[in-house]
Amino acid sequence: MNNRREFLKVAGLAGVAATAARAAQAATATVRVVATWDFGAEASTVAWGKLGQGGSALDAVEAGARWAEADLCNSTVGHCGYPDRDGKLTLDASIMDGDLRCGGVGALEDIMHPVSVARAVMEKSPHVLLVGAGAQEFALQQGFVKTPLLTPQARQAWERWRKSSRQPPSRDRAHGDGTRAMPGGPERHDTLGILALDAQGRVAGACTTSGMAWKLHGRVGDSPIIGAGLYVDNEVGGATASGVGEEMIRNAASFLVVELMRQGHSPSEACRLAIARVVRRRPAASRNEQVCFLALNRRGEVGAFALHRGFVYAVRDAHNASVLQPARSVYRDVVI
Repeated sequence: MNNRREFLKVAGLAGVAATAARAAQAATATVRVVATWDFGAEASTVAWGKLGQGGSALDAVEAGARWAEADLCNSTVGHCGYPDRDGKLTLDASIMDGDLRCGGVGALEDIMHPVSVARAVMEKSPHVLLVGAGAQEFALQQGFVKTPLLTPQARQAWERWRKSSRQPPSRDRAHGDGTRAMPGGPERHDTLGILALDAQGRVAGACTTSGMAWKLHGRVGDSPIIGAGLYVDNEVGGATASGVGEEMIRNAASFLVVELMRQGHSPSEACRLAIARVVRRRPAASRNEQVCFLALNRRGEVGAFALHRGFVYAVRDAHNASVLQPARSVYRDVVI
């Protein structure tokens, strides 16, 4: 009996100590939002509207991603996204809380806010990922409204591509005038990834995209896949990725960055080491496509790294109004 009492006493003290440690970490951490690419500046500002008022990191990243899905008009994110090879616009998204709860949707059609459907998957289903018609059916059951999203401009771009393209399925992206850019380059931003740390020391992240233009119908990239396009853990921090999704999936990229931070590396160094692995394992591919990582640790420290120059990210906190930062890169050429 005495042994049991002693065990309970020790366990109780350990719980108090852990709670105190979390409170101390939250008190010294910098409440902050970071997001990928130049459009991340506005997304992080919207997220800060939640976070700066004491809101949760989870609500903040969802708000920032929802802005990108509805208010931003970009050919690789949300309702203005370019369609697949069959002329169908499909959307991917994920969301993750630092307690490891997570949800994602892939190849979702005609629903304005895939990130909110992903949150519903996390909170209102026993699953982590829903795709295609099943994801849409779930969204409708949850009260989301089916809305045709393909814009006239995106349809016109698809019609031009369809008439001019004689290429087999490719990851290459075509401009509206038929010229081409390296996949994942600054002219072809393909993902909004957003991470936040709130006043309670909680970390959360979200990812949303319309994916590659002219992709094979049914293709799903890294954005809705936990551990590839997004990973978050309150014990460490979070990471998100942008660029060619197949490379993130091959390398479990965001999980890799978080685990490198867990080993003691700074966010910048963790992103650099993860990029180095891509170069080492896929040297030829690394010269012909863009891969970018962005990370935020539980102290509010931020870091990023990319294969090629051109990746920028936004930082928003009480002292910075969505400042854009250029990421360091392996290759010095500017991706165009």
